[in-house]
Amino acid sequence: MEENLKQFSKNGTTEIIKIALFGPESTGKTTLAKQLAEYYNTEWVPEFARDYLQEKWNKNQLICDVDDMLPIAYGQTQLENKSLLIANKYLFCDTNLMVTKVFSEVYYNYCDPILGEAALEHEYDLFFLTDIDVPWEKDDLRDSPEKRESVFAVFKQSLIDNKKPFITLSGDKNLRLNRAISIIDDLTEAKKMGFSPADFVQVYEHGVPLENIKQQLSFFRNGIVKSNLVGPATLFNGILKLSEKDFQEKATFFDKNKTNLKLEKFVPASGAASRMFKFLIAFLNEFDIENESINAYINRKKDTELSIFIVGLEKFPFFKVIDKKLREEFPDFESFDRDYKNYYFIKLLLAKDYFDFSSKPKGVLPFHKYKTHIATALEEHLYECAYYSSSNDNSHLHFTVSEAHQNQFENIIDAIKSPIEKESRTTIKVSYSYQNKNTDTLAVDFENKPFRDENGRLFFRPGGHGALIDNLNNQDADIVFIKNIDNVIQNHIQKIALYKKALAGILIEVQQRLFKYLYAIDAKEIQQEYIDEILLFLEEKLNIRTPDDFYELSFENKIIELKVLLNKPIRVCGMVKNEGEPGGGPFWVKDEKGAVSLQIVESSQADLSNESQKKILDNATHFNPVDLVCGLKNYKKEKFDLTKFVDHNSGFIVEKNTLGKTIKSYELPGLWNGAMANWITIFVQVPLITFNPVKSVNDLLKSAHQPQ
Repeated sequence: MEENLKQFSKNGTTEIIKIALFGPESTGKTTLAKQLAEYYNTEWVPEFARDYLQEKWNKNQLICDVDDMLPIAYGQTQLENKSLLIANKYLFCDTNLMVTKVFSEVYYNYCDPILGEAALEHEYDLFFLTDIDVPWEKDDLRDSPEKRESVFAVFKQSLIDNKKPFITLSGDKNLRLNRAISIIDDLTEAKKMGFSPADFVQVYEHGVPLENIKQQLSFFRNGIVKSNLVGPATLFNGILKLSEKDFQEKATFFDKNKTNLKLEKFVPASGAASRMFKFLIAFLNEFDIENESINAYINRKKDTELSIFIVGLEKFPFFKVIDKKLREEFPDFESFDRDYKNYYFIKLLLAKDYFDFSSKPKGVLPFHKYKTHIATALEEHLYECAYYSSSNDNSHLHFTVSEAHQNQFENIIDAIKSPIEKESRTTIKVSYSYQNKNTDTLAVDFENKPFRDENGRLFFRPGGHGALIDNLNNQDADIVFIKNIDNVIQNHIQKIALYKKALAGILIEVQQRLFKYLYAIDAKEIQQEYIDEILLFLEEKLNIRTPDDFYELSFENKIIELKVLLNKPIRVCGMVKNEGEPGGGPFWVKDEKGAVSLQIVESSQADLSNESQKKILDNATHFNPVDLVCGLKNYKKEKFDLTKFVDHNSGFIVEKNTLGKTIKSYELPGLWNGAMANWITIFVQVPLITFNPVKSVNDLLKSAHQPQ
């Protein structure tokens, strides 16, 4: 490359962040370069070609030709290098040699190799590709406005082909300026964090806020503060106990008060069912049918799960369809040795070109065997929805799904919805949403450095079910029933509906009381005795303890504090007696300000190295079956912004195996854990019948999932 085309990279010892404006003519590059230079109190590099070509036109009425490309490149490089010497932290380049290169190729179908080499070697921290959504401004040096789209496409492709870090800017000049400033500020911070321009663009395109990544890296380096358990929530000490008569009365109260409410059932259903078949996948990977019997494998691996699966094979709802397929594939199947029959059964169950169950979402798998048909979890949720989440003969059912799986859900629902609607006399409106990519989290290695894939790109993972607080936040419903996709039952659906409606009845009762107080506060009808009544209600009914300094506040400040305590989303959570299931449970927890509240805490959130904390965890009497009823609107019928009630310091650091390596990943505060930490929380003991998850395929052999 010629010396005159070499680009300076630094001004003394201070590195300057260089931004290149890039795009076809009349797309606002000059305007934006000037605006940014003024905002950041620094230099901008004008377009050398403009003065050069204007002079050529004025003197001889000649327009640009291919021989002008190198002189323009020399002049542009000189202008940029001079500006760099006096720039203040940033330098904004109205144009650059890449622009000259593309113009040369577009207009003359040729680019001088010297110019081409220099254009590719010139480096910028970021290219702003200026869109063609601004009006064309004609002058002596511009032509062919009708070719803007095709020229823009060439400009964009040149950035892609040459792996230049770029972001497209669209909109009017004010919108572009504000967006550019926000991007540049984030780029500056990203460089301080050690990220390259390519990393920054990847983060930007993924949609993950840089502040989130900064916080996640801090969690990896410094750890996450563990929950400070005060004690387990128990019956009459944080958990409400109801009689069957009470449940019936609460359910009846719900039915009487639901007419003017929009109800919705919200079902987290993202992801594949791979964990359901984990032991079967391991079996296929490790078992050698030619050299070992299945019984020997079971004994060698102490794999009781495989033993249970084989013994109960004919009881699974999918047995007949797979058995039929086996006999089609192997005409002499009946003569096979038992081990071969079982081996091929498992193989077809999981094979990608056959049933591929481990790659499918749980919701579409066969769960229950009825006399007339086989039902999926989806079907059971539709029936449940009609039973308890309906008002005015309308029911709303929302699934959070993986985008790749949605069509599988739709195909099943299209086939079964009409008969269920006819039988229940309820119109069921089904909707879907995906986990937002901007809730993904950055993975790191064991030195807490960003983990990269085989192409050197940053590696992001889904942020866990806590990311679904955004999906829940987008729902427009007064009351939302939350239940996991696999927690369905084949029998006693009426009882399940009774307990769900009872939880909703409790929610409505509490809302009515809260709303009465909040209306009184707005109407300035609160007297001291009314404050005492509210405090008693908060403590006795909602287990909310006011701060120690509450009584030292002025009357006006007491009212303000009470409104903050009362005006929150509400969750009523069913709790079952703990029978050894892994997962979260109800506890009294003290936060960093010393306030004690009811929370659902996972074992991973507790400090197991602390004997007193471990003892509290071990003394838990109840378990969270993810059986929630939520009130998402305030006393004015306005939706709460649920993201404002998240405890962002209650996420999880987990280890995962990716690309053959063990990495660390951060999971967001769980949907019913930290994501709802600052809600009004009521725990209610519900019967064990309400908790029938299918975590392993063998759970389908339990009585709750078998015909009776």
